[in-house]
This record gives sequence, structure tokens and C-alpha cells, in this order.
Amino acid sequence: MAEITLQAQKRDTYKDLTLNQLREKGIIPGIYYGHGVENINLAATEINLRPIIYTTESRIINLKFDDNSSYNCILKDVQFHPVSDKPLHFDLIAIKEGEQITIEVSVHITGNAPGIKDGGVLQHSLHKLQVQCLPSNIPSHIDIDVSELNVNDSIKVSDLKLENITILNDENASIVAIIPPTVEKEQTAEEGADAPTEPEVISKSKKDDDSAEDGKK
Repeated sequence: MAEITLQAQKRDTYKDLTLNQLREKGIIPGIYYGHGVENINLAATEINLRPIIYTTESRIINLKFDDNSSYNCILKDVQFHPVSDKPLHFDLIAIKEGEQITIEVSVHITGNAPGIKDGGVLQHSLHKLQVQCLPSNIPSHIDIDVSELNVNDSIKVSDLKLENITILNDENASIVAIIPPTVEKEQTAEEGADAPTEPEVISKSKKDDDSAEDGKK
């Protein structure tokens, strides 16, 4: 698995600034935590965070501080502003070699499904899979090859065989499928004009019958 370095500062460095003031300066607050480790409130520039939060690849992060201390971790969560979509806060979880960890890994679709050429539609249901493994076995992403999928074929979680990795999602969950196209039947105006029409039936009322009878007298 690829590694990336994140240079950060402990939050004490900015003790005179509120969290919103930090964000206005392009500095994003975060936290480092994990089993058996001391929590560290930290902050990093948005520029330094971009390669970590704007990617579909899973990476081990080498977190470094100005005092030369460093920690291995992974990105657990990022909170974004609902309007501007700028990062507001990030969580880093500690990892230890030899200790299994649970992480979400992105799914990449590869290949060309013959079912699409036959008019089918590719339905990608699971974009991430939750896996459990040792840190050294964390995949950057998981490739799903659809080159043998025809219409009505699918690949489920149970179809994947990953060495040294346990997938925690429901084994019956569909990851990707080729579904038939949806055809809506609509009657056009032209079709409506060609449709046979029934003759109009005019019924006589009792009053009409009486009038006709009077005329004969």
C-alpha cells in the first residue's frame, strides 16, 4: 500500500485562535486517535490535506509534527461544509503493525461489459467496501472486472476472493450489475390517429318515438 506524508501542527500552536479563525486562514483542525494511543488535537493546512482527502486511493499516512514526532495512521473521516464543500475537520486513526484494522476501500470498475453493447445499463451499487486486514495488506483500491458480464449478470460481494482481506459487507450485496434498459410505451399522436374508431351510436328516446307515432295519425 502506498504511503503519503502529512506535515501538521499540534493544536497548542494555535491556542489563541478559534476553530473558525483557523479555517479562515486555510488551516483545518483535526484529531489523531486510536486504541491504546493518546489523542492528539492537531491542524494542517488545506493545501497539505488535498492529496489525502481528494483521492479515491487508500493510503497509509505518515503524520509528522514540528517536534520531529511521527505516527502511522489512516484517514477515517472528513467533514465538509454543506454549501462551500470546503473541509471543516478530519479524523486520523492510529494503526499498529500486527493489529488488524477496519477501513473502507474504493471500488474501481475495469473492462468493457458485453451486456452494455447489447443495450444493458451498468448499475454500480457499491462504490466502497468495508474490509478488515493488517495495515500492510490494505489495498489502495479494489478492481472489479466486468468484461464477462452480460445483461442480467452481476458481481456480488461473495464473488470476490481477496487474499488476507476480509470483506465485512453483506455477502449477497450486489457491487455491480448489467440491467436491462427500461422501455416506456407511449402512444404517439400518429398512432392514435391510425387506431380504429367505433361508429357513433345514436339512441332514440321515448319522446322521439311518440313524436313519430303522432305523425302517422
